[in-house]
Amino acid sequence: MSWSNTAWQAGENTYSHIISMPFIKELIAGTLPQEKFAFYLGQDSLYLTQFGKALSLISGRAYQAEHVLEFARFAEGAIVVERALHAGYFQKYGLTEAPAMSPTCQHYTSYLLSCASLAQVEVAMAAVLPCFWIYKAVGDYIYSQPQVDDNPYQDWINTYAGEEFGAIVQRAINICNQVATTCATAQQQAMTEAYATASKLEWMFWDSAWRLEKWPV
Repeated sequence: MSWSNTAWQAGENTYSHIISMPFIKELIAGTLPQEKFAFYLGQDSLYLTQFGKALSLISGRAYQAEHVLEFARFAEGAIVVERALHAGYFQKYGLTEAPAMSPTCQHYTSYLLSCASLAQVEVAMAAVLPCFWIYKAVGDYIYSQPQVDDNPYQDWINTYAGEEFGAIVQRAINICNQVATTCATAQQQAMTEAYATASKLEWMFWDSAWRLEKWPV
């Protein structure tokens, strides 16, 4: 069994909780309050900047030239392609400046940057994988549901359920499977634990948007 099968099993319960969240259900129905979606967009723009840095750090630490290039491309996609979508939404929802980073966003990005800088590079690759894989799985799930006419969030749904993003996700999965074959059992377990932890942080990110999370006074 490939490492990715083990990883998905480790995070599958978390994924199941994500697709049953009120945020996702109302996103599908097109009834999600704009305030909550705008909060999500603002935090996601902050997240993507730090995510891109984590991917760049992994690119610089990767052993194989093809992995160096792939993670450099992933970083470019995080910073340029996805943020271009957000820029359109920012204009649509009248968001003129970046918000303060929420506690969950700070925790998630700090975890990824820590892994990218200090953990074994294979573990770092596993830690960033849920942002690719779970987003794609969530997008596919949403897209598989009955579509609502004039859903204000349809552009977002189409982006994360699209074939282009799917190809990127598959490349990230393939790389993790490749590097896992060079790791000892304990190292593979560390990869799985990092994947599971980041999966939980994905859930927390959605939940923080639903709750409009703020720092305690």
